[in-house]
Amino acid sequence: MPTIALKEWASVIAAMLAGDQVVMLRKGGIGEKRFDVPHREFLLLPTHVHQRPELLAPSVQDDYPDLLAITEEPEVVGITAWCEVHDVHEVTEQAELDALAPFHVLGPDYAAERLRWRPKHPLMAIVARVHRVDPSLSLAMTPDMRGCRSWIEVDIEQPPPAPVMDDARFAGCTKAVADALALG
Repeated sequence: MPTIALKEWASVIAAMLAGDQVVMLRKGGIGEKRFDVPHREFLLLPTHVHQRPELLAPSVQDDYPDLLAITEEPEVVGITAWCEVHDVHEVTEQAELDALAPFHVLGPDYAAERLRWRPKHPLMAIVARVHRVDPSLSLAMTPDMRGCRSWIEVDIEQPPPAPVMDDARFAGCTKAVADALALG
């Protein structure tokens, strides 16, 4: 049975696994008309396309040198993370985006660029609880998995994941995100 995976920068996945990021900012791939979050649980499929140190927050630009050195998609990737969606917020204003800065590792200029791209569509802020997949899963990248697209079906068995953050810490993070967006 296929499992759903969301393609995300390998450096962002590493930040999520370290507990340094709980919000993914997404607007979709070039070939997608609009990004939506139709799945509440999914694997994170690491991608290296487009990620560069200068697109990350200055405080983390030196944290992922091995991941950032890879500029092309490998033939086989390791799946190390699985997510549960807690909340999805539509971000349309720079002030909302600024309030989310403590919860993700994207650089402020790049995040603002994502907000401005396709201005008729909101930037989606996905508050996700990340779980570590251990042992990691190996996945051969097929041609249909490549390219600038978000959601991928993968034929892989999903082992029971272990949450990166305990319940109390994750609850505190989700409340802080809601408070930052004045929704809480």
